[in-house]
Amino acid sequence: MGVYQILGGRRLCGTVTVQGSKNAVLPMIAAAVLTKEEVVLEGCPKISDVEDMAEIVRSLGGTVWWERNALHLNCEKIEKSRVEGALSKRLRASLLFLGSLLARTGEAYLAGAGGCRIGKRPTDLHQRAMELLGAEVFEEDGTIRAKADHPKGAVLCFPKKSVGATENAVLFAVGAEGATRLEHCAREPEVVHLCRFLKAMGAEITGEGTEQITVYGRQGKRLLSGCRYRVPGDRIAAGTYLLMGAATRGHLTLSGAPLDEMGAVLSLYQKIGGQYTRKSGTLVADSKNVQHAVPYVETEEYPGFPTDLQSLYLAAAMTLEGKSCICENVFEDRLRTAEELQKMGGTLQICGKWLTAEKSRLHGAEVVSQDLRAARHSYRRRLPQKDFPQSGRQN
Repeated sequence: MGVYQILGGRRLCGTVTVQGSKNAVLPMIAAAVLTKEEVVLEGCPKISDVEDMAEIVRSLGGTVWWERNALHLNCEKIEKSRVEGALSKRLRASLLFLGSLLARTGEAYLAGAGGCRIGKRPTDLHQRAMELLGAEVFEEDGTIRAKADHPKGAVLCFPKKSVGATENAVLFAVGAEGATRLEHCAREPEVVHLCRFLKAMGAEITGEGTEQITVYGRQGKRLLSGCRYRVPGDRIAAGTYLLMGAATRGHLTLSGAPLDEMGAVLSLYQKIGGQYTRKSGTLVADSKNVQHAVPYVETEEYPGFPTDLQSLYLAAAMTLEGKSCICENVFEDRLRTAEELQKMGGTLQICGKWLTAEKSRLHGAEVVSQDLRAARHSYRRRLPQKDFPQSGRQN
């Protein structure tokens, strides 16, 4: 459990280079299992989730090393298909090895998957996708065992959009016989980047970025090739900086922000009074005129406003004139951070998936963050404060 103390009351100003996308690179690490050749991920963020995924690759028999900001993976000697709970339960993305290991070895064993506590995160969509492609899947107490002797392409329509299930299905379909058509797919940029990465390795994929993706399997052919690939900038990290600047009325220059993926948050930023310009791939954001809350904000799948930035906007909303109604449609427990804000004097009302926030006079307090995005939100919420808060703990 980390403990942080933040002294607020200062504008956030300066220049920062946006890190590589965590949510894009984690599936790429799982996909590296699909080749015996070296994979190099340039601009890879050096964060704990990346290290945990790398440790899983090592446990399977692969080798992983860093050269500056490039992550190198060599999975030539991978023969194991078992991911133990001590590793898999560290992060939700460990579930992505289900698809890649089935495609590589024909078997997969995952002793549970971790992740932030933000609501129900079942694995049924992942399992159903594997079964439709010819795998036998057994799940008991969170442990998943799967086997696929002769995976074959199929038509799969997801009953609900899921980024992880879409990625897992794409990974497994690469090793299946024939074409697989995936319908009602997640359109998030991270899915697009995974498909582009796999195509750089030699996979045949069409339709990424739409609700229908077709994967032409390679069973009976050689494994994919190695490649060198640059990890895109993190749209959620960039949005975090942007909303931090809004809350403190700061002036920020963001280098490497994926502006084409940030339409929803940039639109909201303008509505609250923020001004920005683009200069050679760099975002210059001026928040001096940020003033009025947006009356209604709703989280949605991409290209809508991302759930990962909901709590960040909530914090900013309490520095703005007027009321803001926020509807959380993706994860039912994402509004729990409001309870911590109330400890700091936040004027909030919660009803089911709805939350109403208005300008508040906040004070320092000890708060506990239950998930990664809420930790950023709690940290950022203290920035406008002039008093020194108590310790903030993150689980």
